[in-house]
Amino acid sequence: MTEGNPGGNAETMMDGASAYTEAARARLAAAFEACDLADLARAAVPIGEHELRPDGGVSSPGSVLADAAQVLAAARRLLEAAAVFERIGGASWQLIGDILGVEARSARVRFALAEAKVREELRRPDEAGPQAEAGWWRTYATGAPLEAARDLDDWVLRHADGEGDGGGESGLGTAPVSGGLVRAELRRPTQRHP
Repeated sequence: MTEGNPGGNAETMMDGASAYTEAARARLAAAFEACDLADLARAAVPIGEHELRPDGGVSSPGSVLADAAQVLAAARRLLEAAAVFERIGGASWQLIGDILGVEARSARVRFALAEAKVREELRRPDEAGPQAEAGWWRTYATGAPLEAARDLDDWVLRHADGEGDGGGESGLGTAPVSGGLVRAELRRPTQRHP
C-alpha cells in the first residue's frame, strides 16, 4: 500500500504488478537475468588461494569448468529473456532472427514457447508461486515489479564503477532500473449518467 493511502483506492492497487506494462515487466525479468549472469561471471574471476597445488596442478579438477558452464547457462537465460522482451515490445521474428544471425523461423522455434510462458505469467502474476517453473526471479519481477526494480537499483549502484556522465558518481542516477519502468494506464470505470 502507498503511504498515506490506506483506503485501497485505484492508485494504491496500481502499485502491484498491473501498475506496469507487460514490456516493462519483461524487461525487468531480463535485467534480473543480466544481474545473475554478472554475479556468476564475477565469482569466476578470483583464483582461490588453494585452487592450484604447489606443483601447478589443479586442486579441484572440474570446478572452473563447472563455473563456466553456469555462466554459459545464465547467458542463455539472458538471451531468452531478451528475445521475449523484444517480442512483447513488438519486435518481429524477422528482426530477432536478423540480430541473432538466423532465419526468422529458427528464432521463432527457439523462443516461441518461452514467449508464450512469459505472456501467461504476465497476465496472471499472482498465480505463479515460489516454485514456479520460471524461477523465483521472474515470479518476483512480474508479481512485485517496483520492489524487484528497487532491489536491482541497489545492485547496480553497489557495482557502479564511478565513471559516468553526471547523475551521481556513476552517472546512473539513483534509480537506474526502477526509473525506466513504464506504468500502465490507470483505467477508470466509465461513469454512467442517470
